[in-house]
Amino acid sequence: MSSGSPLSAVPAKLAAPLELPQELAAIRDQAAAAGLPYAGGVTPQAAWALFSAGKALLVDVRTAEERKFVGHVPGSAHVAWATGTSLSRNPRFVRELESKIGGKEVPTLLLCRSGKRSAAAAQAAAKAGLTCIFNVLEGFEGEIDEQLQRGKANGWRFHGLPWLQD
Repeated sequence: MSSGSPLSAVPAKLAAPLELPQELAAIRDQAAAAGLPYAGGVTPQAAWALFSAGKALLVDVRTAEERKFVGHVPGSAHVAWATGTSLSRNPRFVRELESKIGGKEVPTLLLCRSGKRSAAAAQAAAKAGLTCIFNVLEGFEGEIDEQLQRGKANGWRFHGLPWLQD
């Protein structure tokens, strides 16, 4: 793990929050006003604060291989947006997501490598009627830099938030 945050702050089980936290309601209102096709984006730091406080679920939409070999957030759920080396889209993604989180109105944060797949996944979920799906901006590894490397400019790990590697 690469963070000073204690793992004891991680929710013990994936339990659906009952209502949309005020912070996320404001983000959803801004996203709607801007015409964003999903509930909005949150920073990695805000995502960790909401998740660790039990105010939102965190779902990693990367492949199982990415989670295993690159790392993952402790206590996060997993529903792959795409699978395999060709990243073939998971046709059951929305159904699996809704089942995993327990409903259409559960505050949920989606995390991928850079924030792009999770934005597409959030858009697909919103189109299917899931109203509280947010994208974690910057993703787990962040954007690629001038040296064609990730994790040196932004992203979950860059910010020193809790993560584990198998």
